[in-house]
Amino acid sequence: MRERRVVVTGLGAVSGLGLGKQAVVDGVRAGRGGIGPIEQFDATGFEHTRAGEVRGFDPADHLRDPGRWGRSGQFAAAAARMAAADSDTDPEALAAGRVASCFGTTNGESQVLERLAEHVVAHGPGSAPPELAGRADAGRIAAAVATELCLTGETLTFGTACAAANYAIGYAFDLVRAGDADAALCGGADAANRSTHAGFHRLGALARDVPRPFDKDRDGIVTAEGGVALLLEPLDAALDRGARIYAEVLGYGMTCDARHMTNPDAASIAACIRVAQHRAGVKPEEVDYICAHGTGTRANEAAEVAAVRAVFGERIPPISSVKSLLGHTMGAAAGFGALVSCAAVHDGFLPPTATLRERDPELGPGLDCVPAARTARVRIAQNHGFAFGGNNAITLFGEVAA
Repeated sequence: MRERRVVVTGLGAVSGLGLGKQAVVDGVRAGRGGIGPIEQFDATGFEHTRAGEVRGFDPADHLRDPGRWGRSGQFAAAAARMAAADSDTDPEALAAGRVASCFGTTNGESQVLERLAEHVVAHGPGSAPPELAGRADAGRIAAAVATELCLTGETLTFGTACAAANYAIGYAFDLVRAGDADAALCGGADAANRSTHAGFHRLGALARDVPRPFDKDRDGIVTAEGGVALLLEPLDAALDRGARIYAEVLGYGMTCDARHMTNPDAASIAACIRVAQHRAGVKPEEVDYICAHGTGTRANEAAEVAAVRAVFGERIPPISSVKSLLGHTMGAAAGFGALVSCAAVHDGFLPPTATLRERDPELGPGLDCVPAARTARVRIAQNHGFAFGGNNAITLFGEVAA
């Protein structure tokens, strides 16, 4: 069987910018941030008390059995249901076909684990409520999607941290392309939690107010939460049913250098870019936009820009970071990058690094970090996702060519 072309026909999101794909796209285009005071946990004692939290989300509005899942699973399942609805796919058709559920995460069901730990500390070993323990497994994030939407295809959760959603998208792409799935829902989800915030605080990596990727005064990330989902299906099937096509999934690449637990490696990132472009059949000069990992830390942007220069040379496409608006959504981050990349291709605009005030001159000349969104034709978008431990994953999306 020849390999099938794969397209994105549905987008869904639960985010600090609002619920649904359009809330994210409209917020990004307007440069409207989703960062505010922490409400998901007691932030007393922390020097930095802001996060990109989801507000106004009632899982009962989106799910059949919300109490069965932790907050991360609820985010994933709600975003997947939104993506399915956005694709105008018959829910019965999804349930009847071989539809996969592939989702990435960094912390799994972190809030459930924190509640379990508190209970054990207070009441002793063996005291954990079974219903709470049953929600703790990170694998239940993809399972929540499959169960809520009655999917029968492969169900898999990826734990490759902040690159995990790109891993999930790449795996789903392979399933659909090879004919091992009729379609796939893929993306990522993570819930805000005290331990992650504390970890980045101890690393000295939290921003005072908002993340400012590429800015000369950037001082760190802002932790965030959310869920994001893309519906992938074969191009032929999408055309046959007259579906709206956001973009074609052109390919992906992965590398894992494991050189350092936290510091990114420019050479490995450059290799990842080359692998992704080679597998997608894309030349560097054909890329119109790079959705950067862009965390707002000096180590990240120095390595990421150095890698981009190594591959693209003097001609660097516009590059921006939507973390400037969403914060760092951990395992969902590359998924939000994928959603915004697909919207950029479909709607014809360059997403902004909205909090940028003055670009860091140490990053070198000729760098367009898109301080404000602008209209542009984006034929090919390159979406970056990098993680601790040197886990790198890049996905490429493009216009559907004849």
